[in-house]
Amino acid sequence: MREWVGKYNATLRKRKWWNQNDRLDALFVEAALHEGVIERNHEIFGSKPEHKPITMTGTPTIYLPRPQRQRPIGEWFIAQATYKDTEGHARPHVLAFVRPHGQPFRLAVATPIHWGRRMPKPRLDADGYVTDMDALAASAVAHEYQNFWNNEKKEGASGYRLAKDSYSRKAFPAVNKGAYVAFDGHGSIFGFRTADGGSFFLFGMVNNPKHVNQVLSEALLVPQGSRTIQELGADWFS
Repeated sequence: MREWVGKYNATLRKRKWWNQNDRLDALFVEAALHEGVIERNHEIFGSKPEHKPITMTGTPTIYLPRPQRQRPIGEWFIAQATYKDTEGHARPHVLAFVRPHGQPFRLAVATPIHWGRRMPKPRLDADGYVTDMDALAASAVAHEYQNFWNNEKKEGASGYRLAKDSYSRKAFPAVNKGAYVAFDGHGSIFGFRTADGGSFFLFGMVNNPKHVNQVLSEALLVPQGSRTIQELGADWFS
């Protein structure tokens, strides 16, 4: 992770780095790559780049699945690190990195943790690796967010429902009045079982690549036995 942060900070010092596909591809995939593309629109409309250098405070916490449980197409890990957000406030952030075999890790999704929230303790095996997430629940939760934002189906059609105090509920009325483009889907879902039997999920929702307009990154918790999705962190990039 520290190696990636060094490359990221060096890239941000390059003039108009967002217009150079090789630089974007070296750092980002999926939702994070969309953020780099959106920076081009910021230039067109005269806005300053929103990406800021990362200076981590303390030691990151790494959530790593057992090697035998990694995906056939590559490896991934989740990290929690404290650094300043875009407004200059030091906050815990949660990030997911992924790489095909033999290639460097790249950032897939990242979001600050909401004030007053914290990452859940993972369920660890005997060797300290995180336990696999519930794949069916992960897919249903991600689709519920797409349904909510796109108004494709009534809320709860997936069997899950957003918590009443969720960021998305508060943000939707204001965002929907702007240049909102429906989400085409989501990137890879990263996550693990929590120590108390719940599930943690991290993913980014994105537009069709031909109509990139915004990215919504979500860090979510579904407690054991619950169908309510709690938002631990979220970030709207547009």
